[in-house]
Amino acid sequence: MPATFTPPTLPSTMRVFERGWLSANNILFVDGDDTALVDSGYVTHAPQTLALVEAGLRGRPLRRLVNTHLHSDHCGGNAALQARWQPRTLIPAAEAGAVRAWDVDALSYGATGQQCDRFGFDGVVQDGDVLRLGGMDWQVVAAPGHDPHAVMLFAPQEGILISGDALWENGFGVIFPELDGESGFAEQAAVLERIAGLDARVVIPGHGRPFTNVAAALDVAGGRLAYLSGDAGRNAAHAVKVLVKFKLLEQQRMPRDALLVWMAQAPLMLRIQARFMAGQDLAQVLDRVLESLAAAGALALADGEVYNRD
Repeated sequence: MPATFTPPTLPSTMRVFERGWLSANNILFVDGDDTALVDSGYVTHAPQTLALVEAGLRGRPLRRLVNTHLHSDHCGGNAALQARWQPRTLIPAAEAGAVRAWDVDALSYGATGQQCDRFGFDGVVQDGDVLRLGGMDWQVVAAPGHDPHAVMLFAPQEGILISGDALWENGFGVIFPELDGESGFAEQAAVLERIAGLDARVVIPGHGRPFTNVAAALDVAGGRLAYLSGDAGRNAAHAVKVLVKFKLLEQQRMPRDALLVWMAQAPLMLRIQARFMAGQDLAQVLDRVLESLAAAGALALADGEVYNRD
């Protein structure tokens, strides 16, 4: 079950639902009748998302929905929330065309073999915008790197940063652009530098608990980025592990052969294999990933079955 809490460092108009790694954290704002949610989790968790939000609203309607970026674990509950409350939905400006056309390749769902129910939007957010959420002014801050179109939200007066997957307590999200030979490491470095220039005293990440040791998190992230950017193959190997683990979080248990079929049907997996692992066939790539994840205690293998372990 997700952890729900209101840390003492956060205003009473904010509530964080800490979800885990299949569904990104959600931040609920309730300021009288002004209500809003930032990010909505993965589609298979949509009923749980609805229940959490409904309990937090206490009979109020959800008036606004904002996405930091449109990876499936951050917007998979959008459609369910829209069906329930019809909130005014705001997405990163650069994603407007892909959402309007529902281009699952441009939106990454087709490439990664992930699910997301179709949703619409009413407006966009981009760097320099200001949103009023929970009685506070939040600056929209561009955060390319993990996702070229991602944004963060920063409340300067309160010193609170909603960082999405640009900064976690122990790192950041996979640098996806680099997997296709596009620039992402430099952008992630610039985002970390920009965060360092903010007077952020509390960070609410896309995954993991909110934290206050911002300088320490930036040091960890900087070291992680230096390691990954030193050899793009490291980022690719990490990405495959993350995507396989995500699939296991979604399914909990799969035959090893079914995982291989899923990988073969995910275009991003094939591009990673061709670009970074050309000396291995896809079955070898999968077996090495399973061995590594099993050694880390992230899964178990028995009689051709793969079991998720949290």
